[in-house]
Amino acid sequence: MDKIKDTRSFMRIIHRYLGYFMAGIMAVYAVSGMLLVYRDTDFLKNEKKYEKTLAKDLNEKALEKELKLKNFEINKTEGNISYFKEGTYDAATGVAKYSKMELPFVLDKMAKLHKAKSADTLSPLNTFFGLCLFFFVVSSFWMFNPKTKAFKNGVKFAVAGLIIAIILTMI
Repeated sequence: MDKIKDTRSFMRIIHRYLGYFMAGIMAVYAVSGMLLVYRDTDFLKNEKKYEKTLAKDLNEKALEKELKLKNFEINKTEGNISYFKEGTYDAATGVAKYSKMELPFVLDKMAKLHKAKSADTLSPLNTFFGLCLFFFVVSSFWMFNPKTKAFKNGVKFAVAGLIIAIILTMI
């Protein structure tokens, strides 16, 4: 292992090896983040058909909750059959037949990285990832001597990036 002489060499060494360690994790987050940009489209999604037996005589709100469909709305009802964009529901039997556009299994799991809540098994990974990214931000200021032009330009770019991120967040 490299010798740690001072804070600067410590930050550089940890930055380097943590960066190598995080490369695979960052690749997965990068791909899943790009997928989430297009989550409102059918990009890379396949149609999956479902048939579920639910409780009988569900109202529209209860049916929406059971099926977990976005923008759910019953278009028409004929007898016991309710028709909605994704399929049908028979109130007499409780049978719902519908289809959903879903990402393939692996891509779906990757996309769920960004949606993890504190109770999810992925939450420690998300927290670790966030801490590592924050460390990269801080440690990057130890990569160059503060008296060099590269460091001074780096600080300008960092401030510009921060300002742009804040502005775009507020729009």
